[in-house]
Amino acid sequence: MAKETGLGISALSVDDAGGSARDIRNDITNFTVATPRGEQDVTGVDKSAMERLLLRADCTFTLNGVFNDASNMSHDVFKTVTSTSVERTVTWTVSGQTLAVEMLFGNYDLTRAADGSLTWTATGKLSDGTVPTWA
Repeated sequence: MAKETGLGISALSVDDAGGSARDIRNDITNFTVATPRGEQDVTGVDKSAMERLLLRADCTFTLNGVFNDASNMSHDVFKTVTSTSVERTVTWTVSGQTLAVEMLFGNYDLTRAADGSLTWTATGKLSDGTVPTWA
């Protein structure tokens, strides 16, 4: 595939507390996905440059959106994250490439700005020990 924009997000769903995937793309204004790996410095004193080994994989999704309390939309999905420790599947598809990961969401932060806008942020962190892999 050639270079592309981020305009063609064909799926971005998050499980609700009952385990049903909810397509909340319409509520999400922007998001960040990170898939870092730990690194171990193994440089011996005989080297003039760094030597490293890759360690465990991780993944975080930071979702930002506009408050929507309609049935099965963003507020319905995230309103229980601070009272339950339910794993949620987050599925993101762009240009036929899909990343699906099991996450725990530890926050659902609402912000009422001076201009009157009501927005939210929710951050999911990898929870099941499975290396995030694009399909």
